[in-house]
Amino acid sequence: MRLDSVTVTIVTYNSARVIERCLDCVLAQDYGSLDVVVVDNASKDATRHILAGYEGRIRVIYNPRNTGFSAGQNLAIRATRSDWVLTLNPDVFLLPDFVSQLVEATRIDRRIGTVCGRLLRIQSDGSPLHERRIDSAGIFFTSTARHFDRGWNEPDDGRYGQTEYVFGACAAAALYRRKMILDVAQSDGFFDPDFFSYREDADVAWRAQLLGWRCLYVHTAESYHVRRMLPGSRNSVPAVLNMHSVKNRFLMRVKNMTGDLYRRIWFPTTARDVLIIGGCLFYEPTSLSAFWHTLTSLRRAINKRRDIMARRRVTDDYLAGWFQQHATAQPVPEAAVSEVYR
Repeated sequence: MRLDSVTVTIVTYNSARVIERCLDCVLAQDYGSLDVVVVDNASKDATRHILAGYEGRIRVIYNPRNTGFSAGQNLAIRATRSDWVLTLNPDVFLLPDFVSQLVEATRIDRRIGTVCGRLLRIQSDGSPLHERRIDSAGIFFTSTARHFDRGWNEPDDGRYGQTEYVFGACAAAALYRRKMILDVAQSDGFFDPDFFSYREDADVAWRAQLLGWRCLYVHTAESYHVRRMLPGSRNSVPAVLNMHSVKNRFLMRVKNMTGDLYRRIWFPTTARDVLIIGGCLFYEPTSLSAFWHTLTSLRRAINKRRDIMARRRVTDDYLAGWFQQHATAQPVPEAAVSEVYR
């Protein structure tokens, strides 16, 4: 039986500290049909020199300027023809069977468009934590229209220890089906370039859910992530990224929020919006420009919304079931799992 082809796409920007280990882990995968495409966003450190050392084993596209994660990934994806695309951050280190575990699990359901494994935390110097802790077991949305990584910083003690459906995947290490990429992509690409960076994976997940695609979390596929942007530590994040975070919260809602869902969660969502606006006014004025950038992108966002809503394939009740107070998941039928792993 022919193996599904997989391409790993990586966007680098001043990633010299981590990219060599990342690539070595990718090239050590036990999966037999794997290609690698790296887009370098005009790095100023030794990243390009390191990438040159992998000539013949990977394909590198050199951007003349930093176009951000979204546009960089779109460029890499357009350079691929594989059945699946694994988006990977340069600070993620895969265990050798990560790709094969994910691809094997896709046989469970043809509606699976995204697959993610268990991302575990690792220290900035690449050494393990004293206690194994989870970085992401998929992403979920709350009734305030915020999204989080499931299990973030929780002990890896057996929780999230089953394969199940989740709302979406953290794009630091997410496997996307080609058919879904083509279905979900809009005129300017799979990831929205207006987002530049941050929340682009949540936007893709929401679009995919609206169009009837499912996301599978595979608990046996493990990797490690050196996360630089830690939840709840905005002061340690560059101001421009905080600004994009605020902007993208509103752009994502303009594009994907249905009228019925807004009717159900309007009060907690609006209360959160008031807090965000107040925070920008009194504590984080560097993010106030997010509202101007949102306005300049509004017409494009509305046009994208028309396209998404015209092709929507799920019911209001199904969608609302994902926007709860706490992390939600849906079980995979035991018969489907048994058929794959018998």
